[in-house]
Amino acid sequence: MTASTTRTTTAAKVRKPWTSRTAAVGAIAVAGAMLLTACGDQTDGGKESPTTASTQGAPLHDLLPQAIQDKGVIKVGSDIAYAPVEFKDKDGKTTGIDPDLADAMGKQLGVKFQFENGVFDTLVTGLRAKRYDIAMSAMTDTKDRQEGVEGGKKVGEGVDFVDYFTAGVSIYTPKGKDQGINGWDDLCGKKLVVQRNTVSNDLAKDQSTKCTTEGKKAITIEAFDNDQQAQTRLRGGGADAGSADSPIAAYAVKTSGGGNDFQIVGEAVEAAPYGIAVAKGNDQLTKALQTAMNAIIKNGEYKKVLAKWGAEAGAVPEAVINGGS
Repeated sequence: MTASTTRTTTAAKVRKPWTSRTAAVGAIAVAGAMLLTACGDQTDGGKESPTTASTQGAPLHDLLPQAIQDKGVIKVGSDIAYAPVEFKDKDGKTTGIDPDLADAMGKQLGVKFQFENGVFDTLVTGLRAKRYDIAMSAMTDTKDRQEGVEGGKKVGEGVDFVDYFTAGVSIYTPKGKDQGINGWDDLCGKKLVVQRNTVSNDLAKDQSTKCTTEGKKAITIEAFDNDQQAQTRLRGGGADAGSADSPIAAYAVKTSGGGNDFQIVGEAVEAAPYGIAVAKGNDQLTKALQTAMNAIIKNGEYKKVLAKWGAEAGAVPEAVINGGS
């Protein structure tokens, strides 16, 4: 669910290919054996981690705030329509990279991570309103989000991030119909579908401005509440291309229509960290999550989860706080 509500760039910015991950995008796309389940539609309801919330054998339980220790649950706000990071499987259960990582962290912390479905661009608001304890939803860690800035304006206190994965941004088109699109500069005059308030959305706006500055036609951008809607629009012939975080685009290419609907074009750009978002002022919870993530990185559970979903290319050696720019 790459994703950056307030990430802004200048119109003339040169987007450097995500060279450290270029080969990885292809690796993710061909890891069909590891991409186990098809995308599910977005529905209401949450998932409680199968992790038993027993404090026995949970070495990091005491790091949690007392209120969370007492209830034994961490409520997670998530847009559960962003395969393979989080989505509903064919049985309607929440699955993916984030839920699996949360399960592993739950064993360290002795609590359940309960995923609750929400629209992506309302998750930070939900944190501020204390509807959720955290947001874990392929959310890109940016300075603007850390500082509570949206659209160049201060709208709140912001959030802290525990960074746990790295993703770039990819462009994909209908299979066999790239229309000469091989990168962002080729999108001038084209129609692009994206998820609203994501890095892809912001990059498209910046590129469209760049197009008009250079005397070319602007990009027609159609933004949706979730990525599944954007894919459906492209699949139905309503656009020329789509853009999403590289693991999401690769998963769509592999699974949609049995691999016959889409293709990746060009190279991934704008490598940036995904972070678990926590409302400012909850330093104890932030530190506990960081410690738990580093524990599963060290014990190998983290690597197993990413391998299951064919997403090893996004692995980080250490979870850090507020590492985004």
